[in-house]
Amino acid sequence: MMGKDIIQIKNLRKHFPVKNVWGTDIALVKALDGVDLNIESGTTFGIVGESGCGKTTLMRTLLRLVEPTSGSVHLSDQLIGQKGRTLENLTRLELSHFRRQIGVVFQDPMGALNPRMLIKDIVSEPLVIHGKKENMREKVIELLNNVGLGEEHLYRYPHEFSGGQRQRIVIARALALEPKVLVLDEPTSALDVSVQAQILNLLNDLQDKYDLTYIFISHDLSVIEYMCDRLAVMYLGKVVEEADTEVLFSNPRHPYTKALLSATPQFFAPDKKKMMILGDVPSPIIYLDGSKAKLATKMTEQERLEIKAIEGKGIDYIVRSSLNEVFPLKKVSNKHYARVK
Repeated sequence: MMGKDIIQIKNLRKHFPVKNVWGTDIALVKALDGVDLNIESGTTFGIVGESGCGKTTLMRTLLRLVEPTSGSVHLSDQLIGQKGRTLENLTRLELSHFRRQIGVVFQDPMGALNPRMLIKDIVSEPLVIHGKKENMREKVIELLNNVGLGEEHLYRYPHEFSGGQRQRIVIARALALEPKVLVLDEPTSALDVSVQAQILNLLNDLQDKYDLTYIFISHDLSVIEYMCDRLAVMYLGKVVEEADTEVLFSNPRHPYTKALLSATPQFFAPDKKKMMILGDVPSPIIYLDGSKAKLATKMTEQERLEIKAIEGKGIDYIVRSSLNEVFPLKKVSNKHYARVK
């Protein structure tokens, strides 16, 4: 069922305090700085950006593993059984019900599995926690069958499986409570390329079979292009561009998006012109005394040296300092938004 928003994120912020040796707050790390997203039911919504841009903090906030500083997450009645509820206002009982509707697949399958537990116990753990113990063995076998494993794997330990098989086990556990949404945090980045394709195809099959909504977090743009219906690009805690995947890949508007797409290997277009990002990633720390109230927009000496080093080589570039000037997110075409002048 597509066409209805299952999650609406409105002006979401998460700031982490930085303390001095005496325990006094002296600065803030703005991990999320005013994020607005609408995630449509039955689709795959991608969130992409480099390390430190706020992708994982957004995931943790959506799961209410960390409390937002401000903003709201509006939930559809598919997730909570009633209209007009926000994530931050759920009671303890409602939060437990909400978490049954959200499954999570982590980046490192071995790190997500207890090495001392048998596979039957790992996959059945959510069922035990939420009191759904009836016909548990049959349910676990069905879950394993759904991801290409079987009954013969019940009494093995995680170390006896390959990386791809372990990720299948993680997916089976995530589906144990029949969720409506799966949060996929870099689900294939720790796998071989051939195994990545198997897991991505499995995820597509499961989405069709169970009418799942995926929130797909990654920095691998080739995977994002293959999997996602819509995509948001994040930079320093903000969404700098959002559009349907095909539109964003064919007509990126924000310079950071253009640079990310340029960095993607183009096996069938080796002559395509590349764009480099020069300079270091700026620190997201904002000092409370105003000594660093905002990021500098003037070109740094390092950026000047890097520009000099590539002069005459026919390489396009953007400098980090030019990205520090923040424009409002505006509509540039149908369902396409970007922070541009």
